[in-house]
Amino acid sequence: MQKLLFIVHAAPYGNEAFFSSLRLALQIQEQHKAQIKLFLMSDAVIGGLAKQNPAEGYHIQQMLEILTSQGATIKLCKTCTNARGITELPLAEGVEIGTLSELADWTMEADKVLNF
Repeated sequence: MQKLLFIVHAAPYGNEAFFSSLRLALQIQEQHKAQIKLFLMSDAVIGGLAKQNPAEGYHIQQMLEILTSQGATIKLCKTCTNARGITELPLAEGVEIGTLSELADWTMEADKVLNF
């Protein structure tokens, strides 16, 4: 089984980069059953928060929860959550706080790394 690492930096709302990364991850999961890991950094960490209620369009929290229910691992950069004051806030189901050390390990273990 191929190991894919998605590193997402884009903010969850306001442009479509984050959304596109999740669409691709979901499509790969559906077609190929790869081992998928997502590491959210920078403003992307906000996408891992619970209780999102977007007025219209796509729903990042829901997409992340679908991925985790299908076996994907999703972590938020602890340095990035600390910088934004959100480390103690409730996270979407299946999402956890991670470290740069974990990202380094994931990168070395991955067959492919995709950046958004």
